[in-house]
Amino acid sequence: MLIEIFDPPMCCSGGICGPAIDPALLDINEAILKVRKEFDGQVQIERYLLSQQGSRFMKNPEILDLLKAQGTAVLPVTAVNGKVMKQKAYPSHAELLSYILKKDNS
Repeated sequence: MLIEIFDPPMCCSGGICGPAIDPALLDINEAILKVRKEFDGQVQIERYLLSQQGSRFMKNPEILDLLKAQGTAVLPVTAVNGKVMKQKAYPSHAELLSYILKKDNS
């Protein structure tokens, strides 16, 4: 299973730098760490920055269509195995778990 998070442009790779850190970025970092620990490598989670990994955005037709239609305001976007699951906000730990467990049960 691959969960991809397409981040808006940020000053650094995790967005947790500078004097005013966005709590949502802290939350998603913590959620990713928890999932990686809980599923011990069974779930791959990747984050991509538009400014640094633009080609990753272009390789996913749904992401590209969203960007063309809504611009960067649609970011962050979360995709699971290439399918968009969430837009305009980061998923919570519970949401990440629901994506994983739904896939396991289908």
